[in-house]
Amino acid sequence: MNAIFKSIKNFVNDEQGATAIEYGLMVALVSLAIVTGAALLGTNLGLMFTHISTCIATPTAALCHA
Repeated sequence: MNAIFKSIKNFVNDEQGATAIEYGLMVALVSLAIVTGAALLGTNLGLMFTHISTCIATPTAALCHA
């Protein structure tokens, strides 16, 4: 009977699963940051290339004098 209580106590005090969940959450947050940064970078690059192509097509445009 004492062995059963000891096994239950060891099971309750085991923190290995909690550590795995914490690492999983950290990986999810880092992944979210990378995806968000890549999306913003892609948008800004798209705008920059659009600006460059506009200036190549019409060099006298008001936006191209900077």
